Order: sequence, then C-alpha cells, then structure tokens
Amino acid sequence: MERLIHGRPYQETDKGPVFRPCAPNSVLARLGDKWTILVMSHLAVAPGHRLRFSELKSGIEGITQRMLTVTLRLLERDGLVSRHYFPEVPPRVEYELTEMGASMLPALEGFTSWIRDNWPRIAACRRQYDGKQDNAG
Repeated sequence: MERLIHGRPYQETDKGPVFRPCAPNSVLARLGDKWTILVMSHLAVAPGHRLRFSELKSGIEGITQRMLTVTLRLLERDGLVSRHYFPEVPPRVEYELTEMGASMLPALEGFTSWIRDNWPRIAACRRQYDGKQDNAG
C-alpha cells in the first residue's frame, strides 16, 4: 500500500517501508550543493535576478572561476538559470534565474533557514560525536 510522508510517497511492505528515489542523484546533489545555493541566492537578490559572471564571482566568497563556470553550466542545463550573450566589444554575458529557478527560491529559503537555525546544534553534535570516536580508539 502506498503512503505519503512530507509529500514523499513510499510503499508499506511486510518488511517495512520502502522508499524510491524521487529524482536522479545528480539533481539532488546539484540542488544541495553549496555553490548552487550561493549562486541562486546571489541571483535572487540581484535587480531583475540577472548578473554578469564577474559580479557573481565577486559576490560569492571562495568560489573559483572554474567552479562558478561549472555551476552555471549545470544550472543552465537543468533549466534553473539562463545565459544571455551580447555580441558587443568586449562581449557581455549575463545570467538570470529562469521561471523554474525563481520558483525554487521559497524551498531554498526554507532549507537555508533550517540550516541557519540548527547549525549551532549540529556543530555541537559533531563535536560530541567526534569526541566519543577519539576516546573509543
């Protein structure tokens, strides 16, 4: 019998609940990637949700040019970001959230808010767990 938990379907079997992946691992990994979250957040606060590559790079601490390029290409491939090329001298390229990308912002806000609210507790749990592992060895 199929049931739902937090909107996720699962099958109830004699051996217990069975969950199937709701999306390919590549999609889940991308949407949870720290660079994806930062790129999408930066575009979300930009006027018109649109920025040039250099503006994105300067606004995301620690991101390399290569990692920003890879992240933007993957977001474009997934339909979350669109790339606009202007054949000027020098050429200009801008990136913006698509309608689907913008529709992800409320979920992203909930996810990042939860992390922000719970990060001190997570850090404390990690220290406690690591301390137990050090003492057990």
